[in-house]
Amino acid sequence: MTRILLTIADAAANAALQSGSYDETFLWTRDGRSTFVGAVDPHLGGLGAVNPLNVDLVRIALAVFSADRSVLREGRGSSWNARNFDISIEVNDPAIWTAHTQQLSQLVGFLSGDHWDFQFTQAAAPEVGVLPLEEQQFDRTVLLSGGADSAAGALLSAIELGAGKSHALVSQFSSTALSPIQQNIVSAIARLAPGVQQVHRQFRLHRGSKRLDGTRFKDEPSSRSRSLLFLALGLAVAERAKSKLWIPENGFASLNPPLGADRRGSLSTHTTHPRFLRELSDLMRSVGGHGEIENPFEGLTKGEMFQRVTAAVGTDAASAYLSATNSCSHTDARYSGAPAGASCGVCFGCLIRKSSFNASGVPDKTSYLVDDASGRFSAFVKQKSIVEPMRDFARRGIHPRDVMTMSLPQDYAAKDALTLCERGIEELRSLLG
Repeated sequence: MTRILLTIADAAANAALQSGSYDETFLWTRDGRSTFVGAVDPHLGGLGAVNPLNVDLVRIALAVFSADRSVLREGRGSSWNARNFDISIEVNDPAIWTAHTQQLSQLVGFLSGDHWDFQFTQAAAPEVGVLPLEEQQFDRTVLLSGGADSAAGALLSAIELGAGKSHALVSQFSSTALSPIQQNIVSAIARLAPGVQQVHRQFRLHRGSKRLDGTRFKDEPSSRSRSLLFLALGLAVAERAKSKLWIPENGFASLNPPLGADRRGSLSTHTTHPRFLRELSDLMRSVGGHGEIENPFEGLTKGEMFQRVTAAVGTDAASAYLSATNSCSHTDARYSGAPAGASCGVCFGCLIRKSSFNASGVPDKTSYLVDDASGRFSAFVKQKSIVEPMRDFARRGIHPRDVMTMSLPQDYAAKDALTLCERGIEELRSLLG
């Protein structure tokens, strides 16, 4: 069992460090010493008076994500281990969260494949009152990661809303290479869908590399709980905007069918899984926070999303727009001398992306490291490549027994999941044979 504390008070962090009661102590402050990088304060005061339960969700999500990153797993594939966490978090309403601890533990456990216990204590009020910012009402709030799916969703949202309507775009990043990609997408939407009012909220918020005592954290690369933090920030913006939160993600990737027999059940990531999104929405409604979430592309493949963009703006514009996004699973290519924001071309994200361009007939103008003729990135590409497992998966296809491992919510028919996965695999075969 790994014991974790997230506090927003210096004194509590000092006491925890002196007592040695916790394996990791995370301190979140906007000014002064802090475990976290970014200008976001623990009261979300920059957004105005956010529902305190949504503020709490951001703290919970940040604690979970930081714990997830800081405790190494023992292995991969069939050796993947479930870790045990006991997390104490300072929140605005400890009583309501304590009453829903089991619901929260199950939700986070489904997301990461680990066991989570939560304790809640009272957080101190902000020393300076939250500014009563003018209400900002938008017709929709959309998550914008910088990937092709989120970019497609944001553009289609703007076109669907039309002139005179508005949406808020929410981005979160740790790698600074993603920030300009996100900003360029917003600018492109303004050109392709003029007349729609949009505001772009970019959050830089992530755990730093060093503990409060100066020693370095360990870094677990899987970090499956990242989406919870992104969603929590999106819901905070949506609460202020009085709108529903869109999380644009193709349904094939959301279901994440297992690539092989050792990747079923908890071994398969659930970052945008329909069950996870529904249960998060239910949890927030139960505690009294804002939890309206929708994935409008739940029933589509990525290639089908690309086709919708083409139908809306034309092939040439769709090609330029989607090629300027980043879907790569790896942000460490820069250590091999690659440009910031480079795409490897051989990871899961890149292969799904390439097959979607291919299947939809949209020209892919992305530069991939695997295609670099100089050979400078050969070692990096070889290390990251899952081309052969993906080819085996495409040739094997999907079976009803695979669908039975997907933990579908009650309102999601198994036959719909099966046909969606079959279409997604056909797109893969168009690339991998």
